[in-house]
Amino acid sequence: MGLELKPSKTRMAHTLTVFEEERPGFDFLGFNIRQFPVGKYQSGENSYGHKLGFKTLITPSKEKQKVHYDHIASVIKAHKSAPQAALISHLNPIIRGWANYYAAVVSNVAYAKQEYLMYKKLRAWAKRRHHQKGDKWITNKYWKSIGGDNWIFANKAKGENPMRLLRHTDTPIVRYVKVKGDSSPYDGNLVYWSTRMGDNPEMPIRISKLLKRQKGKCAQCGLFFRESDVMEVDHNIPKSKGGKDEYKNLQLLHRHCHDTKTANDGSPGTKSGCNSAEPKPTRKLEKVADKWVMRYA
Repeated sequence: MGLELKPSKTRMAHTLTVFEEERPGFDFLGFNIRQFPVGKYQSGENSYGHKLGFKTLITPSKEKQKVHYDHIASVIKAHKSAPQAALISHLNPIIRGWANYYAAVVSNVAYAKQEYLMYKKLRAWAKRRHHQKGDKWITNKYWKSIGGDNWIFANKAKGENPMRLLRHTDTPIVRYVKVKGDSSPYDGNLVYWSTRMGDNPEMPIRISKLLKRQKGKCAQCGLFFRESDVMEVDHNIPKSKGGKDEYKNLQLLHRHCHDTKTANDGSPGTKSGCNSAEPKPTRKLEKVADKWVMRYA
């Protein structure tokens, strides 16, 4: 096709050792990719299982960390005289977007650094507004304790829910999990792909979400669901005992585990409010067949 690499945008870089007085590693799309020498217990392995002697770490690049901090600082500076709620409403989308972008790599240290720098800026913002007040008074006015967490920058009025500033460190670091073996979205393994993605056009949405939440395991016996298993949605607290039909009260069980739990719950009649991954006509035919076998056995 006649494509060529542009020399001005191309450079050779070593990711492990210093080469021609250049710092190891390189930046790409806001990430810094670099390798660090480590011992045998932390070393990565090649495809043959041999120790490599180094570990590859991907972190937010220092340049993008500075850009993010400058953005937050500019917003705080632009809201010198604005109410605390207005400042929080402008900062939260910035923090949430940046933290989610780096949530799949090694970002804990970068998150903690951003938290510290942002606290220093917010402290200066608060002192400027109340330069005649002491540190304790300023702390009690702008920083709260919410849900066991201290030093939350929040605007809490009486009788209202607190409007709190998001923390970078509250964003969980979720590692990317490789696709198992030679699995494919088109191989028909609905249980695996629903567990991985939480959504599958050929699986009921309620069952897909529960599979992902339970990581593919039955909530009763703790075993993994298989493709041939019959799964049923159960109310953790039965509806006959006041349980609500909402996701936090739902769990996915094997059919036999569901039968055992229903018997232990003492729910009257049949399992109320259950949804099965198997079509209902098939279940009715199985019940009729079971009665016929018991009668003529």
